[in-house]
Amino acid sequence: MSKIQRAILSVTDKSGLVDFARKLAAFGVELVSTGGTAKLLRDSGIAVKDISELTGFPEMLDGRVKTLHPKVHGGILHRREDSGHLAAVAEHGIPAIDMVVVNLYAFEKTAAKPGVHFEELIENIDIGGPSMIRSAAKNFQDVAVVTSPSDYSIVAEEMANSRNTLSRETKWRLAQKAFATTAAYDSAIASTLERVGTDFALHAAEGFPKTLRLSFQKVADLRYGENPHQKAAMYADGSGAGVANAHQIQGKELSYNNIVDLQAAWDLAQEFDDPVCAIIKHTNPCGTATGKTLAEAYVRALECDPVSAFGGVIGVNRTVDTAAASEMAKLFLEVIAAPAFDEGAKAAFASKKNLRLVEVPAGQQNWVLKNISGGMLVQDSDLHQLAETDLKVVTKRPPTPEEKRALLFAWKVCKHVKSNAILYARDGQTVGVGAGQMSRVDSCKLGAMKAQLPLKGTVAASDAFFPFPDGVEEIAKAGATAIIQPGGSVRDQEVIEAADRLGLAMIFTGVRHFRH
Repeated sequence: MSKIQRAILSVTDKSGLVDFARKLAAFGVELVSTGGTAKLLRDSGIAVKDISELTGFPEMLDGRVKTLHPKVHGGILHRREDSGHLAAVAEHGIPAIDMVVVNLYAFEKTAAKPGVHFEELIENIDIGGPSMIRSAAKNFQDVAVVTSPSDYSIVAEEMANSRNTLSRETKWRLAQKAFATTAAYDSAIASTLERVGTDFALHAAEGFPKTLRLSFQKVADLRYGENPHQKAAMYADGSGAGVANAHQIQGKELSYNNIVDLQAAWDLAQEFDDPVCAIIKHTNPCGTATGKTLAEAYVRALECDPVSAFGGVIGVNRTVDTAAASEMAKLFLEVIAAPAFDEGAKAAFASKKNLRLVEVPAGQQNWVLKNISGGMLVQDSDLHQLAETDLKVVTKRPPTPEEKRALLFAWKVCKHVKSNAILYARDGQTVGVGAGQMSRVDSCKLGAMKAQLPLKGTVAASDAFFPFPDGVEEIAKAGATAIIQPGGSVRDQEVIEAADRLGLAMIFTGVRHFRH
C-alpha cells in the first residue's frame, strides 16, 4: 500500500473539512484546492496549493474549467504499478494525486428553490466534481476518493494507525459510495430537467415521469422481513422526513412488521387536526378516537377493541405528555409513533425497556410504489379530503348534525381500513371495524360482531359502494342510523330505497377509498 502524499480538496459541503484537512496536513499530505475551498483552508491557517499551481493553467470561464486538465486526471488515473503509465506521467511532469476529497454542487437544493431560473439550474450542474470522483473511484487501488463528511474521521483514524495508508478494502468501500454518489446526482439532474419545458422554465411535475429514477440509502438492516425466513432492510430517500427518517429514542430494534404498522398508524393520525390516537394491528385500525387531550383520545380509542389493541402500534398527532403516557403504559404495546415525547412521558415509559418510542419528522408519501414481477406499479398517495360540496344526501331523511360529525369522522378512519371496509363509529370514536373481507356484507357483520361498545345510535362508513341492499340491512340491524359511502353502484337506487325503508340517513361522497 502506497502512502497518501498529495490530496485534492474541492467541496460544496464544507462541514468538517477544516478539521480533516488539518489532520491531513499534520500527516505531511500536500493539499491542493480550488476556489472557495482553498480560501476556507487558508483562512483557517492551513497551507494549501491552488489548483492553478498544479496545472499551470488558471481557473477560467467563471470557474467552469479548473480541474478538467491532464495534470489533474493524469495524476489521479495513472496506475502506479504500470511502467508505461509511470513513464507517461514522468514525461509530462504530472505529479501523483493519491486522494480526492470532493462533494458536488447542491443541484437538488437549487432545483427546490421556488421560481428557480433555468440558467441557475444549468450553472449548478457540476462537471469537474463528478469527473474527479469517477476518475478516483475507477482507480481505487491507488487513489482514495472521499465524497462524504461522514467518512472524514474514519479515514483520518485509519491513516493515523497505518502510516498514511488506507487498505484496499477501505478504498473499495469509498469507491462504491463514490459511484453511488455520482449515479444519484445524475439521476436528480435528469429527473429535474425532464420537467423543463420548451419555454425553458421548470414546471411542477405533471403525471408520472417517463423514466422512474429512484435513489435510496440504506439506513438499517432489519432482523428479518415479514417472516423469519425473509431478509429485510430499510432505506431512506434523503428528505429527512417521514417514517424512514424517524428517531427511535427507546426500545428494542424495530422489525419489518413494526415499521409497516408504524406507517399505517402515522398516516391515520395525520388525518386529524384535533388530538387523535390510532391503534393499529396488522395495518388495520382496531381503535381510533379524538379527544380534548391525547390521554382522552387514547382511552376512547382503546375502548373500541381492547383485546386486539394488546401488542398494537400507536400513532398520535401530538407530543406525548405525562398524562397520555401514564395511560398507554398500562397496556402492552409494541411501538408508539409521535412527533415528540416530553420528559414526563419518557419517565413514564422508562421501565418498559422493550417498548419502542419513535419520533417521526413531519412528511407524507407522495407516491405509493408496489413491486410486481418485471416492474413496478406507481400511484399517487390517497390524500383526498372531503369538501362540503362533495357530500350528497340521497335519502329522504338527512343526517342530524351529530350524525354528520360522526359520519365525517368515520369516513377519515375508514379510508385506512383494508378493503372491503365497513366502520361503525360515534362522533370522534370508532366502535366496530370490519376489515379485509371478500364480501362487503360480511364486513358489515364482522364490524358489528367486533364491537365492544353499544352499536345503537352509531353511524357506518363504507370505503366503496354497496353492490346490494343486504349490507345496508345488516348495518341497520346492528343499530346504526346513518351511512356514508361513495355511491356509484348500478343498484344505488335499491340501496337508497332500503335505507329509506329502514329510516337511515345516507350520504354519497363520490369518492372510493380502496386499500389493498
